[in-house]
Amino acid sequence: MPQLIPDPWFFIFISSWLILISLAPKKILKHNILNDPAPTTTKTSTHNWTWPWS
Repeated sequence: MPQLIPDPWFFIFISSWLILISLAPKKILKHNILNDPAPTTTKTSTHNWTWPWS
């Protein structure tokens, strides 16, 4: 069973994952956030609900 011999495919598997992990954050961080949420200065109201069955 050749798939049990890790010599030919294990190095390719590990090296491809290392390349993917090292290049992915650089490409992801290049994107701009278009809808940058502004901090809210208004206080949100927290009204308690009364449930008729409780």
